Amino acid sequence: MNNKEVGNIGELLAEKYLREKNYEILENNYRNLYGEIDIIAKKDDIIIFIEVKSRNSNKYGYPREAVNNVKIEKIYNTSLVYISKNNFSDIQFRYDVIEVYLNKNEINHIENAFYIS
Repeated sequence: MNNKEVGNIGELLAEKYLREKNYEILENNYRNLYGEIDIIAKKDDIIIFIEVKSRNSNKYGYPREAVNNVKIEKIYNTSLVYISKNNFSDIQFRYDVIEVYLNKNEINHIENAFYIS
């Protein structure tokens, strides 16, 4: 399985997981000129921007370690455009990372994985 296939499967599993946890999926693979956000969801009046990282093994480290400062900045800037285009005001936002371990059939949801001050 190549990296694109692993990523696609991971995103589908993450979306299924979120739906089971009563998240409303607003967008998949939202793109703009700044970058892409894998999943944008809503739960309890909070908009959540979610980066999904999938792996077949930990040979190259934990999936969350791939969400570095450059990736965080892209996600943040992308989210600002989404917020502006949708005229959101007085709504809370959160940035999560979902790790999908395909080899273990396991998901690790890291809420508030990062924030921008």
